[in-house]
Amino acid sequence: MKPYLSQFRFPDQDAEWQFFAGQRRTCYDSYYPFQVLAPRGVRRLEFEGVTILYGGNGSGKSTALNVMAEKLELERDAPFNKTGFFPDYLRLCSAGDARPPRGSRIITSDDVFAWMLDLRSLNDGIDRKREQLFEQYLDAKYADFKLESLDDYEQLKTVNAARRTSQSRYVRGRLMDNVRTHSNGESAFLYFTQKITGNALYLLDEPENSLSPGRQLELADFLLESARFYGCQFIIATHSPFLLAMRGAKIYDLDADPPRPRCWTELENVRVYQQFFADHAGDFSDDE
Repeated sequence: MKPYLSQFRFPDQDAEWQFFAGQRRTCYDSYYPFQVLAPRGVRRLEFEGVTILYGGNGSGKSTALNVMAEKLELERDAPFNKTGFFPDYLRLCSAGDARPPRGSRIITSDDVFAWMLDLRSLNDGIDRKREQLFEQYLDAKYADFKLESLDDYEQLKTVNAARRTSQSRYVRGRLMDNVRTHSNGESAFLYFTQKITGNALYLLDEPENSLSPGRQLELADFLLESARFYGCQFIIATHSPFLLAMRGAKIYDLDADPPRPRCWTELENVRVYQQFFADHAGDFSDDE
């Protein structure tokens, strides 16, 4: 399958300085996203089915994702810090013959976090309603009630319903189940499986946040299967070794000068993990 996005060009330092030369004002709080990628040599990136942007804090990997998402007009849930210079910067970028289909989106940590907050808010409301229904059931079941007019008909139905069934069945029949039956990590994983539906381009910014190592491995398997069998293309910003190790992924090392593709086992972050476990090898028991 041909990638929906094959390559993306960012302005180099010459193009950025030409832009600044045409500006009348010279003092701004921020030129973002100018002066982030060009000084690090990020000029052109070429993409495959799964492409990973690796780098430490300040390497520009999240900036690159946001720029591409805005240039391609991808869907997103949570707003992000976009300055007034974004439109100018985007005019200096090129996405080649990109053809992201409908439903393509960028997913950031803010998206996942906001979704989990919505779940908690919803569940808080459900919990309050549940307590109200418990009280309503007891009041109705043991009420000394007599129908005196048609205005009392709804109350009569409530009383009859309470007297015909148990408290749990009465409440359950009037209340949706509590949505949050998962931990934060499980909820975060669920968010990805709901948003990634197939046949689209997905930009993922540090999807490992909130996920345990085991869940990160599950996410890696899910992404690989989605790319292989369901027509998905992924561009991922991460420093998680569990995602960096995805078989067949193309990895750009944005910490390198200039940035270039590298094997995941060559990356500094992965080497730190390797050395840490080597130093503590004696702490692990051979017993199962």
